[in-house]
Amino acid sequence: MCGRFTLTAPEKEILFEFGLHDLPVDYMPRFNIAPGQNIWSIIHDGERKRAGLLQWGLIPPWAKDPKIGYKMINARSETAHEKPSFKHSMSKKRCLIIADSFYEWKKEKEKKQPVRIFPQDRKLFAFAGLWEKWKQEEEERFTCTILTKEANEFMGRIHERMPVILPKSMEEEWIKPVKRDPGEVHQFLEQLTMEDLESYPVSTLVNSAKNESKDCIRPLTEME
Repeated sequence: MCGRFTLTAPEKEILFEFGLHDLPVDYMPRFNIAPGQNIWSIIHDGERKRAGLLQWGLIPPWAKDPKIGYKMINARSETAHEKPSFKHSMSKKRCLIIADSFYEWKKEKEKKQPVRIFPQDRKLFAFAGLWEKWKQEEEERFTCTILTKEANEFMGRIHERMPVILPKSMEEEWIKPVKRDPGEVHQFLEQLTMEDLESYPVSTLVNSAKNESKDCIRPLTEME
């Protein structure tokens, strides 16, 4: 599962890395992004890539209660193409979710130690995401979920699942504005390669979504 991540890079680096013209609303670095919050995402509208904020926790168009989104912050890449909640999004509503690290909790004896994880060779990356538009009477929401997969060897020492991080060369293909068979999208995800990761333990400050400061990403050795 992926339940917390960060986006701390300067705005100009985000624009350059993803080939964007601008960010439509004010940008602020985030050190402890949590489910239910708005997160920076990129779609392709058929003419160009466009960045915007999506609420983290996908609400299917048919849902009657928007609270279902809190149960859908992640979608298993192995089965999303078969699930009613995600099949439509897999077909035509794929997005990039911008990040520069994510957190996971490693079991150590009688406690869980939070760890910050990121690719070795790049500062910014994108999770493979799905998005949806939900509308009920006058209320309208644009929401998303992060796809996950079985942990690789590195992540397996920390947690059994991990988010799908798209190789830089595959980002454009993922959000290409074409309708695809969900099974085809599943095969695309299955064939992705994964670059090497790094990690370090951080403070339990990240356990609470109320904590939002640089101390969340500071190595635990510097906090002691």
